[in-house]
Amino acid sequence: MPMQSGPFFETFSCLPGPRSEVNKKHLMIDMLFIALCGVLCGLRGWEEVADFAKARKEWFKKYLELPNGIPSHDAIRYLFLFIDQKAFNKAFSDWTSKIAGSLKNCHVAIDGKASRRSASPAKGIKALHTVSAWASSNSLSLGQVHVREKSNEITAIPELLELLELNGCCMQR
Repeated sequence: MPMQSGPFFETFSCLPGPRSEVNKKHLMIDMLFIALCGVLCGLRGWEEVADFAKARKEWFKKYLELPNGIPSHDAIRYLFLFIDQKAFNKAFSDWTSKIAGSLKNCHVAIDGKASRRSASPAKGIKALHTVSAWASSNSLSLGQVHVREKSNEITAIPELLELLELNGCCMQR
């Protein structure tokens, strides 16, 4: 039986799923864990994540149920296309808080970035802008929110701060 315990599984197992019961072959928690491992290993794209998981299937079996094997890149991509972003950000923030321990008296940097190559002027697509919170002493991303079109970072910061519990932290912009 796989070991599905610890802060990640406790936090993300409560996340509401975007999928219907029809054709649901893979557990959402399995796909989230696979995606997290892939991202932490620096993979770029769902194809790389799925290939990574297939190559390490025996390792993943120690932690995940995988009732129908490793999910395809399309299944993982679909999950992240339709997952409730606010609920995911909240779960991610809760999880990072659990693993970071207390963030009291730590330095939290708030910064906005435009994602490289996310714009396509020919298609009328503007660059993706996000605002992130970074716990400097823990080298840990605490959360990230998307900056809405026709807005700026200043309007996204309160939304990010709502997701985080930063009482006692020093913030710098």
